[in-house]
Amino acid sequence: MGHGIAHVGAISGLEVRLYDAIAGAATAGLGKIKKNLDKGVELGKVTAADRDAALARISAVDDLGAACEGTDCVIEAVPEKIELKREIFITADRAAPPHALLATNTSSLSIAQISAAVRDPSRVVGMHFFNPVHVMKLVEVVRHAGSADLHVALAVGLAERFGKTPIVVADSPGFASSRLGIVIGLEAMRMVEQGVGSPADIDTAMKLGYGHPMGPLELTDLVGLDVRLGIAEYLAGELGAAFQPPAVLRDKVADGKLGKKSGEGFYKWSADGKRV
Repeated sequence: MGHGIAHVGAISGLEVRLYDAIAGAATAGLGKIKKNLDKGVELGKVTAADRDAALARISAVDDLGAACEGTDCVIEAVPEKIELKREIFITADRAAPPHALLATNTSSLSIAQISAAVRDPSRVVGMHFFNPVHVMKLVEVVRHAGSADLHVALAVGLAERFGKTPIVVADSPGFASSRLGIVIGLEAMRMVEQGVGSPADIDTAMKLGYGHPMGPLELTDLVGLDVRLGIAEYLAGELGAAFQPPAVLRDKVADGKLGKKSGEGFYKWSADGKRV
């Protein structure tokens, strides 16, 4: 998600610093951004000049504190582990200017609990992007009880500058989108488990019958089965049995079948990211 957020930030005219704790990951993210922008040029959606200007506005840095210094906004997109997010925000809080918006890309975790790690929780909001970020139009802006109206407005304005449609929701488990999406995805998995239909047929039912651009099982492969499992476990603890992960999801994650990123999930994927 991080490289996708950097992509839309840079193409909208903002200076962007891309940081990842894993050595080489930020540079690899730059490569993915260039590939996606090149595709945009090929399709006539982006000019070559705009692509080159966007790439010139992004830099990969190897220190989180340095990445946050002098910024107007910090957006974290680390895995769905609340202690990890809190650690990131402790550093960002110290390094970023006092006026800077601190946004978390979490899809389900408590914004209030994350914001408690910083000295001024009022500047923390959720900005839940969707994958692939440069294509998907929605950004879910999540306000906790202590979020300042100013910072919620800044997040909404930033999403609009990125060319997205923002919605504002309250800080509750799963917010709006994950709570709805996970229920559909888990039920689709149970249907596979019960032999109701193949993954392709179940996905086709949702695409053609309900107008979804992507079926819930293909979407799970894109998001990552491990990510979906973590969200489901969290929501099951907060909201009850409807979110309990089915055995097929647990088994696939245990077998390393994590979706597109591992080459297999509910579908098989080629090295160039296409279904096979």
